[in-house]
Amino acid sequence: MTFRLLLPLGLMFSVAFSAVVSWPARAAGDRFALVIGNAKYPDAEAPLKEPVNDARDLTDELKRDGFSVETLENAGGDAMRRGLDRLYGKIKPGSVALLFFSGYGIQSSRQSYMIPVDAQIWQEADVRRDGIGLEQVLQEINSRGAGVKIALLDASRRNPYERRFRTASAGLAPVIAPSGTLVMYSAALSAVVTDGGRDRSLFVQELLKEIRVPDLTAEETLNRTRVGVTRASRSEQVPWISSSLAEDFSFVPGNGVRPTPPAESSVAPAPAPAPTPTQVVVAPPVPSPLPPAPPAPQPTPVQKVDTPPPPPPVAPAPPAPAPSPVIANVAPAAPAAPAQDPFADDPTIKSLSAKIAANPEDAGALYRRGQVYASKGAYAQAIRDFDDTIRINPKDVEALNNRCWARTVVGELQPALRDCNEALRLRPNFVDALDSRGLVNLKSGAVKNAIADFDAALKINPRLTSSLYGRGLAKQRNGAAQEGALDIANAKAMDPNIVREFEAYGVR
Repeated sequence: MTFRLLLPLGLMFSVAFSAVVSWPARAAGDRFALVIGNAKYPDAEAPLKEPVNDARDLTDELKRDGFSVETLENAGGDAMRRGLDRLYGKIKPGSVALLFFSGYGIQSSRQSYMIPVDAQIWQEADVRRDGIGLEQVLQEINSRGAGVKIALLDASRRNPYERRFRTASAGLAPVIAPSGTLVMYSAALSAVVTDGGRDRSLFVQELLKEIRVPDLTAEETLNRTRVGVTRASRSEQVPWISSSLAEDFSFVPGNGVRPTPPAESSVAPAPAPAPTPTQVVVAPPVPSPLPPAPPAPQPTPVQKVDTPPPPPPVAPAPPAPAPSPVIANVAPAAPAAPAQDPFADDPTIKSLSAKIAANPEDAGALYRRGQVYASKGAYAQAIRDFDDTIRINPKDVEALNNRCWARTVVGELQPALRDCNEALRLRPNFVDALDSRGLVNLKSGAVKNAIADFDAALKINPRLTSSLYGRGLAKQRNGAAQEGALDIANAKAMDPNIVREFEAYGVR
């Protein structure tokens, strides 16, 4: 399955600047903000460094600018929904309502979703179930009578959930927002940003710098932020803005005097994040798993060559029972068992293993555990789980596709090809299987077949980064250097991690 969906160009909004008018005075308490920083996702390899620090810094600034702010850190779904309900309840006709979210975001069915830390996402339907849709939030804020609605999302990160599938993340989708709304994403539509290991994001750093400049409309503030981020990142990160503001609004009025924060804002309520620290368990990979990806898997022939040599004649049968105690003392093989699965204590795997122990024929749990193993680079365990899934249901095209991909990564190319062919026989034009089979053909040197598979996948989803990059490599190997370079450049612009991902698959 894929979360990256074709976005019609007609949905992309341009920034419309209003005529300059005097900044309308607003009473203290007319500005309300909900600031969310989600960093500790159990499915990620490690907590994100930026969101909580960014949320705290922005909270401090918004309070100085007269906002009544509630801040949530590492919030689960219930906590985020309760926080939004409290925000809705404060809004009065003509109020300013601001939402900031930093964490993981996913686009699905042309909508952008903010992901709580406790989301359980295995397929696209789970995004709509556990995620919180930005459009619905803005519509609800609008229905309460807010005059100015501002949404700032620093969520264009490549998230760990797609690592359970063959395809990869593609950032956020354009938003269809009500009139009087200003929306800004930290990166371009359908683009992802690589976290640079900083404690604070470039996006929020530039945003805070511009918010502090008096006598700027909110649109000017965000547009200057976009320019600052673009310059500082050397055009690798270009934020996206959509505006339909009907009136000018400034974070700091033209006289440079900040509005007086309402008394309640001095107490920053953070009621709901309490449960989430229990979910601070981490293990799976975040930007792109870097599995060892053994390139040329021909170990089996080597083992066959080892068998013929003549050790049998040299091995005399031990005659007496006396040596048996010696053998017992010399061969303590028991300790090897615990080290067999280094991921046994991973919370997700542990939970799925418990389900499988209770019901060994639970195909869903086996498939999901296989996905998690694959995301960690434990391909042997993943393939075993996919084997069992397919044994239970030979027509499970998702399991066939995932086993095809896992086998391709470890170099079992002929079995992988059979899996992909079977998945496509059962579901013709299955885009993920076309993409996986393209990788099989690319690794095996059948570059014309690889180009055909990637072409077919890109006709279904033109923003499938792995197919675009794979086609670029295949074209270069087929002699079309310029065409290949263009595909590769476009793929890298959409996903800066794509080169490392293919290198991890043993493809350069």
